[in-house]
Amino acid sequence: MLNFELQNPTKILFGKGQIANIAKEIPANARVLMTYGGGSIKTNGVYEQVIEALKGHEVVEFSGIEPNPTYETLMKAVEIIRTQKLDYVLAVGGGSVIDGTKFIVAAVDFEGEPWDILAKSIRTTQAMPFGTVLTLPATGSEMNSGAVVTRVATQEKLSMGGPGLFPKFSVLDPEVIKSIPVRQLRNGIVDAYTHVLEQYMTYPANAWLQDRFAESILQTLIEVAPKILADPSNYEAAANFMWSCTMALNGLIQKGVPTDWATHMIGHELTALYNIDHAMTLAIIFPNLYRNRFDNKKEKLAQYGERVWNITEGTTEEKANAAIERTVAWLHELGVKTRLSEYTSDYAHTGEFIEKRFNERGWKGLGERRDITPTIVKEIVEMSY
Repeated sequence: MLNFELQNPTKILFGKGQIANIAKEIPANARVLMTYGGGSIKTNGVYEQVIEALKGHEVVEFSGIEPNPTYETLMKAVEIIRTQKLDYVLAVGGGSVIDGTKFIVAAVDFEGEPWDILAKSIRTTQAMPFGTVLTLPATGSEMNSGAVVTRVATQEKLSMGGPGLFPKFSVLDPEVIKSIPVRQLRNGIVDAYTHVLEQYMTYPANAWLQDRFAESILQTLIEVAPKILADPSNYEAAANFMWSCTMALNGLIQKGVPTDWATHMIGHELTALYNIDHAMTLAIIFPNLYRNRFDNKKEKLAQYGERVWNITEGTTEEKANAAIERTVAWLHELGVKTRLSEYTSDYAHTGEFIEKRFNERGWKGLGERRDITPTIVKEIVEMSY
């Protein structure tokens, strides 16, 4: 097991009726910017619960944060905070709203061009305080310090992070799931599943407990997926789904082990180029990344096949290959398409474009071994056609 440090300061309020308790978590004299997305919170009852809980606070609303939050939109919120001298932010939404809010709180007091936070990978150590009310389980952003933001003008989607970006608290009420469309539930399942794979599907590090933490989240997502897609009002399924998504990326399972994240780096480019749902870009890329990097990953692939899919027959290579194919079959069972050509007809030069972009950024070696070069990235993308 590798050396590690673990600290997660985010307080979780989990379960029915917890939205009512947010007033206890926000300072009594705070002037609050409430951020949210397209307005679904006004049709599912969440908006009314939040407004009721914030009685006594001055609240300014900022809506319209996109499914892939854009720098252009988020800077408008930054300006509102600066001009109206607000001092707390409450994000009410899914991962995109929470990610966008992380950029907002980092940018408010940043000296210089805020896009540099992403373009120059500047870690945020201090930021304006914020909390979250999660309405769509998927990204784990409600209990971690990372975020991803898109800049429309340059067709870039870049990540940011730092210890200053942990939410002060997050409310996780599984009852919100019953109003989520199937497409978004499917995205959440795939996103969380891939988050676990990025921290697990590398090479053995003798981190026995960490492996089993990861495998248990994968097994739970496999078990809960058909139940939640068939009946989002199933509270027990919703609760296990929501907590699995949070645990998949709150920092716990990545400690003491190597991590990959190349699938995400490539997938972000597909979203920036074609506006494909983030989770679907992951489903397009990771099976082919595993096929391309098979020799590096076959031991963990075989272990995954044995422990998660009960694949017990064959050699290490045979079990590893079977694990990839069984995972792809599962994605198809969920209704997920796994080829780029199924999402866009304009894919012919995608691999070349991403290779060029990664070279320009100096991203010469991705993955747990830092051996996924821009040329290999091109190969992986082209395998995904």
